[in-house]
Amino acid sequence: MYSLHLYYWLLLAFLYFMLSPGTASAGKVSAIIVFGDSTVDPGNNNYLPTVIKSNFPPYGRDFDGGVATGRFSNGRLVTDFISEAFGLPSSVPAYLDTSCHIDQLAKGVSFASAGAGLDDLTSQATSAISLRHQLELFKMYKEKLKLAKGETLTNQIITEALYYFSIGNNDIGINYSALPVRRAQFTPAQYAAYLVGLARAAIHDVYDLGARKVVLVGLLPLGCLPAQRTLNHDKPGECDERQNQFARVFNDETSCRKPCAGSTASSPERRWCMRTCTA
Repeated sequence: MYSLHLYYWLLLAFLYFMLSPGTASAGKVSAIIVFGDSTVDPGNNNYLPTVIKSNFPPYGRDFDGGVATGRFSNGRLVTDFISEAFGLPSSVPAYLDTSCHIDQLAKGVSFASAGAGLDDLTSQATSAISLRHQLELFKMYKEKLKLAKGETLTNQIITEALYYFSIGNNDIGINYSALPVRRAQFTPAQYAAYLVGLARAAIHDVYDLGARKVVLVGLLPLGCLPAQRTLNHDKPGECDERQNQFARVFNDETSCRKPCAGSTASSPERRWCMRTCTA
């Protein structure tokens, strides 16, 4: 629990630095807009025909009222803490939650879906909302905002929002590790490069839709997850360093320390790239 709290505060400190005056992305945060997988899904999967759900106990036992909202957590998600830290609501609602009205969604919304990946094949295998479709839902969200708030205020909300991507773990942990298709097409290094290309393309897309403050969170040390340690046939019970190395390659290639290929100091791509950092 201590290490989890430390992670939250380190991430908040990182975001504070990134958005503080004097940085390239200075300015207030109007909303937090989330794309990703189970690490940031607040309940969108409740409304999908998938077995990957968490709307039952013991999930949510530490959430307000002890309600299992569909978050894959005993309580709130990291995006909920970030939202509260920026003076926004203490929880980020799921876009598919029909009980949420547009005034709530204007301050924050998550399109994330447990089981999703950067690779469409990952989401197909888990019956999750693919990242491609999450971006389509974001376009629909923008249109709803325009109808409710008008174009000027909508553009202000969209431009000043913080865009948070937490995705890619399932591409390695489920797709590449458990399914044969991508392993037949790519070496681990090639597949990591393929995922990096998909991540950059997604951030290009969201930039074109108005995003200016973007965070891409690094992948977890996947080989140390309990499921992967159990499935580590070479060294049962120990971390699978092959998967950890897989994640490191992706994180290194998407780190803010590494400029995007082909970008210039004055190009929009360079500006968003320098804000796309692993936490």
